[in-house]
Amino acid sequence: MSQSSGGFFDRLQALPLRGQQAFMAALCERLVPNYALYAETTGHGDVKALRAVLDLVWERLSVKDVRIDFDRQAEKLAELEPPEEDDSFGARRALEAVVAVSALLDTLRGESPDSVLEVSRTSRGGVRAFIELTEGEEDAGKLAALTREHPLMREENDFQDAVLEAAQGHLDRDALKALRRLGRNEGVSNLGLTTD
Repeated sequence: MSQSSGGFFDRLQALPLRGQQAFMAALCERLVPNYALYAETTGHGDVKALRAVLDLVWERLSVKDVRIDFDRQAEKLAELEPPEEDDSFGARRALEAVVAVSALLDTLRGESPDSVLEVSRTSRGGVRAFIELTEGEEDAGKLAALTREHPLMREENDFQDAVLEAAQGHLDRDALKALRRLGRNEGVSNLGLTTD
């Protein structure tokens, strides 16, 4: 299915809030390895802390009455951003992971109706940037065509389709576990990178 069609985003926005949060959490899981690689190679950041925030989100999705201070989690998250002066490719991808989790937290704190679109676009934008970096195509038209057909972008679109499909179902504990496994993608990020 082509993701340029409004259909995908319409379906995404039609999800109940909990479904949107589960969708975002799965996409965030798939961004974590990019953050982990950045932290590993630069010594900046703390992947365990990022994962801990995401773990609490999954807990909240699984256990309705659990009390979690997401304002405090948002503060912790802000401390995990790469240094502002680092404009490297790795830092930008690491920042995307933090921004995506932050958008997800906003929905748990009762704000941000567009967060689900933001997280979807953030993940896709990272793939686009990676393709631009690796393909070195200057012509904008050619690059757009190349990006659309690129295996990584196809995989990203298929992944988001699969997550959306799962998030449209009944999200009991088992379904959430399956969704989380899907998001973890055996430790491979949306850029095809892994920390192994």
